[in-house]
Amino acid sequence: MSAVTDDGNVAWFDKLPNEGQIGPEARRLLETYSRIPPEDVESHVLKIRDEAWNVFPYPCIGQFRFVDLSLNTTAEYPEILQRLSQGQQLLDMACCFGQEIRQLAADGAPSENIYGCDLRSEYISLGYKLFRDQDTLRTKFLLADIFDPTSQLADLSGHFDIIYTGSFFHLWGYEDQVKASKAVAALLRPEKGSMIVGRQVGSVDALEHEYGNGGTGKMYRHNVESLQKMWKEIGEDTGVSFRVDASLRPLSTSHLRFHSDDTKRIVFTIRRQ
Repeated sequence: MSAVTDDGNVAWFDKLPNEGQIGPEARRLLETYSRIPPEDVESHVLKIRDEAWNVFPYPCIGQFRFVDLSLNTTAEYPEILQRLSQGQQLLDMACCFGQEIRQLAADGAPSENIYGCDLRSEYISLGYKLFRDQDTLRTKFLLADIFDPTSQLADLSGHFDIIYTGSFFHLWGYEDQVKASKAVAALLRPEKGSMIVGRQVGSVDALEHEYGNGGTGKMYRHNVESLQKMWKEIGEDTGVSFRVDASLRPLSTSHLRFHSDDTKRIVFTIRRQ
């Protein structure tokens, strides 16, 4: 069955990419790293998107957000590239197609120092199809549920210097965000400077929403103060001190189709002290 004709009748399914949904950075990555001719970029992305929609109809798939690039816009990006070049290890948590991993590789990071993790093997396979690098990318991909203590992540406790969490923690309500955050923090190398960098849906006033988001049906939207308070409590529970730098930023116009005016994006860096 076709996703477009049978399953695409929802607000978050765009039959074709709207202006800006395949941004200039994504186009450049697909043209230079994946060597896709400029005139073929849109049709290539559309074909992969429709395959992904049939796997699971996440809003990020329906709205082409799987080609969004955000890690390279952070203030920490030059530091991350340098640390990876020195042999440090990065995990892209809930990596989906691994677009951030490909940008890191395109910018010179050794891909063998990068791990990607997702729940669905189909998205990892589609990432190879999207970026055409099955034979060149040396990243290690894992299939794991952050709440499963027997998953492939269990053997990597204390392994990572940097963890990227793009649109990850907000999949749950507050209590499960705390559990997920503690599980991610346990993957950090137990050294000062190990860090979690990420972004997610936030709010001017922190509160929990009921939301059909493919997670628990709940989404706790943090503001800066609530995120800092949560990680202070996590630190007290785990005996580790964390410094949280965060800010709220406006959502793009396309995101505002589905959110209230007080909804923002929160970006953060959480460093082990």
